[in-house]
Amino acid sequence: MKIVVLSDTHGDAAIIPDVIAAHPDAAYYFHCGDSELAYEDVHIKDCKRVRGNCDYDVNYPVEEVVNVEGKTVFMTHGHLFNVKTTLTPLAMRAQEVNANIVLFGHSHVLGAELVDGTLFLNPGSLKSPRGRKEKSYAVIETTADSYSVTFLDDQHQLITKINF
Repeated sequence: MKIVVLSDTHGDAAIIPDVIAAHPDAAYYFHCGDSELAYEDVHIKDCKRVRGNCDYDVNYPVEEVVNVEGKTVFMTHGHLFNVKTTLTPLAMRAQEVNANIVLFGHSHVLGAELVDGTLFLNPGSLKSPRGRKEKSYAVIETTADSYSVTFLDDQHQLITKINF
């Protein structure tokens, strides 16, 4: 199964459908917040989405738990879990909802790690990356017992790939 994850697009509405169009075979599209778009905006309607600290539309949920082909995906922006400092509060919440995959943004720093069988993924930012020059998003490909995470830039070119 293929999942596309983006975050922190900060008003760049056009990049969202561009990423979706680049991956028409994806089963799901997730936006981890700070789109700065209205919840019903046509540019983001195909994404599961949550509210970030820069999103003012109260129709966004702050968390989303989605069952995806037998895996539980937990998504939040991350600001309410202090993800710039530690992943511990986020990991505790993930454990409460029995998440297999945890998606978050906020820091604008891309990264993925497998902790006790749970995949934690931050796709970085498609607007203002931190820690590197490439604007980024992620593609997760899952099997019953493995994850492959590919980070791509805003031109859909490979940044790095990690297999777990």
